[in-house]
Amino acid sequence: MSIEIPAGLTELLQGYTVEVLRQRPPDLVEFAVQYFTRLRESRSQDGAKAGPGGAVKAPVKGVVFDGEPMQTESNGDEGEEEDDDEDDDSDFEPPPISRFNRRVSVCAEAFNPDEEEDDTEPRVVHPKTDEQRCRLQEACRDILLFKTLDQEQMSQVLDAMFEHRVQAKDHVINQGDDGDNFYVIERGVFDIVVERGGQALCVGKYDNKGSFGELALMYNTPRAATIIATNEGALWGLDRVTFRRLVLKNNAKKRKMYEIFIESVPLLKSLELSERMKIVDVIGVKMYHDGERIITQGDKADCFYIVESGEVRIMMKSKTKAAQQDNSEVEIARCTRGQYFGELALVTNKPRAASAYAEGEVKCLVMDVQAFERLLGSCKEIMQRNIAHYEEQLVALFGSSMDLRD
Repeated sequence: MSIEIPAGLTELLQGYTVEVLRQRPPDLVEFAVQYFTRLRESRSQDGAKAGPGGAVKAPVKGVVFDGEPMQTESNGDEGEEEDDDEDDDSDFEPPPISRFNRRVSVCAEAFNPDEEEDDTEPRVVHPKTDEQRCRLQEACRDILLFKTLDQEQMSQVLDAMFEHRVQAKDHVINQGDDGDNFYVIERGVFDIVVERGGQALCVGKYDNKGSFGELALMYNTPRAATIIATNEGALWGLDRVTFRRLVLKNNAKKRKMYEIFIESVPLLKSLELSERMKIVDVIGVKMYHDGERIITQGDKADCFYIVESGEVRIMMKSKTKAAQQDNSEVEIARCTRGQYFGELALVTNKPRAASAYAEGEVKCLVMDVQAFERLLGSCKEIMQRNIAHYEEQLVALFGSSMDLRD
């Protein structure tokens, strides 16, 4: 008896498998019901849009880079397809069964880091002068995604990165395009522009440091924002294959380590599973010794902290008593495992309102300000409510809450 595999079955199951690996649902059966229901609705709508005898023609997008058009990517998790008329609350977009429904994504292939044990791809090397490599190392020094790489892996990443100069008004990536490169900023100011309701809104900016472009490479999603240079600048790009082979594989190991812990953090319980997993992908880890100062009152805020182990003392000097000799630091709170600090300055866009010190050996998960804005926007309401609690503590300690508002 011969068994013939029906046409399209392999692609159908492969698409479902990719989404399972990406979403990691707790209930595979329920996830399958949702997935195939969405897929059926999507095919019905595509058929209606195409009309009789015609396929939907997708718009062509891209950026000209070194004379060649390249597909670009999405910088976050809040973007929408430019031509998507639906208000879609789903966490995934079912992949097309027919190659005629939309253009093929440059990053559409499945990638399971657990199965990629051997590096079969040839190493990519872009020659650099000593001066270029020094500049590149300095630009990459504080990139959280690179913190899990060992020395040999980091050397391969630096070898594979290429320099890209930009001029004012250059589009580095465009919202809705496919992801091909991850970018690290060496210098320059870049606007983050998101199109909503037919209007282009500037939702933030990178100022001479930071990185973008990772999420589209990690999740095979379109670019969620357009990144536009506001002046002359320099970027370092890392190709998709190297990023996935080195950075994504290490990130998968980190995900296994931290996903259970992140789920236990009360602040993050309101987030969807996919949103929490994206937080795992962008956090870094920092160790602090007993008595070491983690943040300093009055400094500019650049990171948000979650305590993984140990205890952190939050200390404050009163601004209203600055001229008095007895204006020593007063302990206003302690943070233990699962609690967070450093969010106040990011929510209010003001300097640090207090200092934080390690009590014993402390391990913190750290998220930079760009990732904080991008991924924790829905948690800001909770953080805003906490400000009232902070003010009550200050009134009890100093007789005034002006320290927070000034």
